Amino acid sequence: MYDNTDFRLRKSDAIETNFMETARYFDVTGEHYFDGEPTLTGTLEGNFKITVNRGGVNIKGGSLCKWYLGDNFSTMQRSDTKRAIERLSDVLHLPIQDATVSRIDIAANLILKNPIEVYYNHLGEWRDSNKKCKRSQITEGSRMEGLYYFQNNGLLVFYDKVKEQKAKQQPVPELFQKGRNVLRYEQRYTSRLPKAFNVERVTGRMLYDEKFYMKILDEWKSNYFKINKINDITINLTGMKGIKDFNRMGILCMLEMFGGEIALKEQVKEAQKVGTLSKDAAFDIRKAIENACKVRDGLTVKNDCISELDKVIKEAVKFCR
Repeated sequence: MYDNTDFRLRKSDAIETNFMETARYFDVTGEHYFDGEPTLTGTLEGNFKITVNRGGVNIKGGSLCKWYLGDNFSTMQRSDTKRAIERLSDVLHLPIQDATVSRIDIAANLILKNPIEVYYNHLGEWRDSNKKCKRSQITEGSRMEGLYYFQNNGLLVFYDKVKEQKAKQQPVPELFQKGRNVLRYEQRYTSRLPKAFNVERVTGRMLYDEKFYMKILDEWKSNYFKINKINDITINLTGMKGIKDFNRMGILCMLEMFGGEIALKEQVKEAQKVGTLSKDAAFDIRKAIENACKVRDGLTVKNDCISELDKVIKEAVKFCR
């Protein structure tokens, strides 16, 4: 499940290490001086970017999965992670297991039945009162090309993996060819990892520790299920039992007119910004929209795409345990 992973190893982590000797084991492309001290930069096998000076080394900008398994379509399991870090340690002659991890991407490629853009339309807003998370659409013209959910210490990302690979003119493994619809779902931790995992620091060794690994998998799954799923609306008059259902049906009809739950909420947000709606009124309207969209009484039904994606996410976690 690991993809992009950044490491930082300092003199305090490896007291007897001569970091400048590390330059013998990667392709040096630049040399700079700060306060008279040399800093070397370069790349490792075309993947990781490396910066080294007497005080330590930074290894970043690369995919641990792609470096070790050859591509990041493959799923990197816990045992693969241990071997990858051991190999990285051997190649660079550094104790990478003791390095601080400053970025982790957890990801999986999900093979689905329908075109990827169909699933975007059913992924709504974040539902966690304890964390802020802003939904943002990636668009190209009138087409939605992906989704970002911005968090305090990173983000969730959904995009078409095959399309991205072809855009980069990189090969697509045979398993993912022949018209396969491949949704890439990533959880990126890009800052404040200790706070995210409630530890003093995250180290290379922890990435393959069973307890930590299971926790990070569960977090990946949990964050997906915190996203509100947008259901299909059915105009079912026979499902109405009273005035509350009648009012709810009116909201659902309005949702259809305005292009769905997200679109109508955006209109409410704009009205609040320009002052035609008060903060309290906008809150009440958003709650009314959310209540109207809940699956019950046959007025809305859970979309098959949601059920499929829920199932595939759960299966991905089981496979990687």
